[in-house]
Amino acid sequence: MIRQILAVSSLAIIAGCQPASENINAVAPESAAPSTPPAVELPLPVASNTSSDINADDLHQRVRILADDAFEGRGPAAEKGELSADWIAAELDRVGAEPAGENGSWFQTVGMVEQSIDANASRISFSGGASGEQIPTELRDDAVLWTKKQDRNEASWTDSELVFVGYGVVAPEYGWDDYDGLDVAGKTVVMLVNDPGYAREDELFKGNAMTYYGRWTYKFEEAGRQGAAGAIVIHETAPASYGWDVVANSWSGAQADLVRSDGGDNRTLFESWISVELATRLFDEAGLDFEAMKEAAKTEGFSAVDMGDLTTSGAYVQTVTTTKSRNVVGVLPGTTTPDEYMLFTAHWDHLGKKPEEREGEPTQDFYRDDVFNGAVDNATGTAALIEIAESLAVAERDRSALFVIVTLEESGLLGSAFYAENPTVPMNQIVAGLNIDAMQPIGRTKDMVVVGYGASELEDLLKEHLDETDRVIVPDPTPEAGYFYRSDHISFAKKGVPMLYADGGIDARDGGIAAGRAFADTYRVQRYHKPMDEYDESWDMTGMEEDVKALYAVGLKVIQSDVWPTWYPGNEFEAIRKASLAEREG
Repeated sequence: MIRQILAVSSLAIIAGCQPASENINAVAPESAAPSTPPAVELPLPVASNTSSDINADDLHQRVRILADDAFEGRGPAAEKGELSADWIAAELDRVGAEPAGENGSWFQTVGMVEQSIDANASRISFSGGASGEQIPTELRDDAVLWTKKQDRNEASWTDSELVFVGYGVVAPEYGWDDYDGLDVAGKTVVMLVNDPGYAREDELFKGNAMTYYGRWTYKFEEAGRQGAAGAIVIHETAPASYGWDVVANSWSGAQADLVRSDGGDNRTLFESWISVELATRLFDEAGLDFEAMKEAAKTEGFSAVDMGDLTTSGAYVQTVTTTKSRNVVGVLPGTTTPDEYMLFTAHWDHLGKKPEEREGEPTQDFYRDDVFNGAVDNATGTAALIEIAESLAVAERDRSALFVIVTLEESGLLGSAFYAENPTVPMNQIVAGLNIDAMQPIGRTKDMVVVGYGASELEDLLKEHLDETDRVIVPDPTPEAGYFYRSDHISFAKKGVPMLYADGGIDARDGGIAAGRAFADTYRVQRYHKPMDEYDESWDMTGMEEDVKALYAVGLKVIQSDVWPTWYPGNEFEAIRKASLAEREG
């Protein structure tokens, strides 16, 4: 969602960008009934008089329809919201794609769990330090608390020993293991956010550019794999790339996840963020200097440190509810090697309808609208994907083109995570993929921003096309924020599939960087995840047209070749890909 320019500053940003768990053994819900095209009454007709040539007029039409109030903000599991998935399937059918979901249908049903901690009945505290006093905490002010356990409504823990495990990273390719020789069974691990490369400011890991090991999602997953009883990440604004207010808002209230076949058995009993102020006091109570421990944690060969007699106790009470949504899956079969696929992804969902948003200053139209239409995020990406499908439908295709338009991105990348765990084609038959998320109608630009720049050979293909059109690749200007790990492509990357996530540029041909940034800043402040993210007929989509053509060119290059693009050497997903392809060849 214009990751390279959005300052992460609100609940909405984190809620829409949380990668789902790496090791979800997802439960496949009951299949949707086959339908080609969907046998439902759509609130709006499919597009009309579109061209197989990628053009701004077609993009206008499709974005306008997808962002219409008729779909009530495309909320997953909502009646009107789910009809947008039916519309997308009908539109893919119209342009010539074939259904590739469950049982010959256009859909893959995705089961979702919503877990809500009762803040009044839940707590976390610390005791046993040098002062001999219990150190209470206030939820939201000092700590946030949640669980991935789905098979219980309440749990408690008493006097779990604390151990500082540095960054909580096990990265064989970098020769790094913060858990080396450590048994954390029954203990609570305490970790720093980001990865050692960020702190060292050298070339270890990826230097200032965050790797997946720096993501908080990885840290909690790894703590579960190590058998810890609890897991705590210390928040600091700079390495996290967002303030404590974002943490407090995002991890309070309902938390979404996929249905786990093991009920969350592979996760720790509880997971938590704590503020750096609370962390500093805890280290003091343990007789440790927090800043000195941070320095030690970034050195090679760091060994975990017991935090003395300091322990944590706590409890939570939660409600667990389940619901369902759908991914849309279509294919354009290839003629030479149809069992090899180029993947195109986008998310169709947005935030739905929120009547509580009418509670505001009634003089401002912004507060009077309770439909979160998500015109930019992500009607644009969905429209772009359909535009690509329409063009590929009339192109020569050696390989197949696979289109996966996922749900529940705004709930934590759950739709893409579910598909990655339950693919309709084997992951090692997916040659490569690209993801389209929230394209900005800035107009024509001189550049395209590659988020996670330096990841794979797909960037070489993009550069070839941009060179021909007098444009350039610009690396993500804030790699330390780890935006590469915050959109749907990461679900496929974690399975080894080389993925490209390229956003539109910021250097406008009419007005330069200043004009581009002004447009983006206005969107960020006034529209992003707000009711004002609505379609505007005056939008200049000529730049979006160029961006879609560039992504189309990359996809077509892969489809019309026998080359398998790879991750660049040293990428954290390279080993997974090699193992996956070796299994295929074997």
